[in-house]
Amino acid sequence: MSTSKVTYLGNLRTNCEHLASGDSYLTDAPVDNNGQGAAFSPTDTVATGLANCMLTMMGIKARDLKVVLEGSTAMVTKTMAANPRRISKIDVILELPTGLDSKTKKILENTATTCPVLYSLHPDIEKNIVFNWDSLKS
Repeated sequence: MSTSKVTYLGNLRTNCEHLASGDSYLTDAPVDNNGQGAAFSPTDTVATGLANCMLTMMGIKARDLKVVLEGSTAMVTKTMAANPRRISKIDVILELPTGLDSKTKKILENTATTCPVLYSLHPDIEKNIVFNWDSLKS
């Protein structure tokens, strides 16, 4: 069974539909590649998917550990390279709650850095992950 359906809308835009839920989002080519930059670009979705996956996997583990991660955030910065045009670097800065012991933090960090998206990204892509614990009140 297919996961999603992507429809080209013209003007360098696509509509991406998740078939199981019907949820959808748009992509647009970035300004530096002939687009309007009015939505996530395809490479933005890849970089952002890393943070989505890290927080989701941490959330699963946090639930098992009875830890509250709600309100945690990740700031994502994607860097592009040329020849060929590609993602060369992804920076993810996670802002995480206060009050967790060092063992729990280590478990959650390991969970994040072993997420499926991180394993799926090409090894030539530089990945910089920062865990800012104690930056949110629990």
